[in-house]
Amino acid sequence: MKRREFITLLGGAAVAWPLATRAQQGERMRRIGVLMPLAANDTEGQSRLIGFVQAMAQSGWIDGRNVRIDTRWRGTDADGHRKNATELIALAPDAILAGGSISVSALQQVTRTISIVFVGVVDPVGSGFVDSLSRPGHTTGFMLFEYSLSGKLPELLKEFVPSITRVAVLRDVTNPAAGPQFGAIQTVAASLGLEVIPISVRDESEIERAVAGFAASPNSGLIVTGGASNTSHRQLIITLAQRHRLPAVYSDRVDVANGGLISYGPNRSDQYRRAAGYVDRILKGEKPSDLPVQAPTRYELVINLKTAKTLDLEVPASLLARADEVIE
Repeated sequence: MKRREFITLLGGAAVAWPLATRAQQGERMRRIGVLMPLAANDTEGQSRLIGFVQAMAQSGWIDGRNVRIDTRWRGTDADGHRKNATELIALAPDAILAGGSISVSALQQVTRTISIVFVGVVDPVGSGFVDSLSRPGHTTGFMLFEYSLSGKLPELLKEFVPSITRVAVLRDVTNPAAGPQFGAIQTVAASLGLEVIPISVRDESEIERAVAGFAASPNSGLIVTGGASNTSHRQLIITLAQRHRLPAVYSDRVDVANGGLISYGPNRSDQYRRAAGYVDRILKGEKPSDLPVQAPTRYELVINLKTAKTLDLEVPASLLARADEVIE
């Protein structure tokens, strides 16, 4: 997304404040780096970034007027992402917004001094990103969820389709949270009498082969965990689930909005808006070590009725009653 699109979105405020005018008034331009875990053409990633920019504007930080927001999107591989992180650090920003564990890891390989505010990280302490949740160090932010939450995914799938006896867990093996997430799912699935099969997500052909092979057996379902790779292959995974008539539960609402069956997880766009509050406080002089890592305040259950109908599934009344959103 081009910078001028953000300027238009925010009312064109930046146009009225050229650099020369700011220099005359002696106002120092602050700088924020943003390292996104998604590709530049990902509409959900663009929406999350817009939410961050809007929240910054509400705190008085207008892109192009008193702050410059430099964004780098996910590269084609880990090396590309590290290169983007290096480029952002070279710009000497006052603070950096990091989306997901892959971004935090890349940035911390380059700097241990510039303030980093993250979103979408599952285990910041276990991953070594922060010293503690209460006194995090130069990096702080907003956790995506605790590992135990992953156990809700097989529970929801079994409640939706009681006949399911086996589930495939699509996981991003490059995500440090993938192992503990799978462990939490496996523990709960065992108590539900579900056989669990891990599927590592790397490229499209591998995903297609693995899902097709798994779907050959009856009474099967999918659990799609969070992670940059799963997000990158979102539409393919949703299409495969429908093609092979596999009930699937996701951790992100956007998957259900794009045709997935059911999801349970925090509002990820809200995390970007909340992160703007921390960046604002850092720009005003607070230290990230004094800003504790925060957990989500709300989790959302979303159901797609059209997808349920396509799969000839009747949505249990118990789930409909608890749903935060029903997509028709």
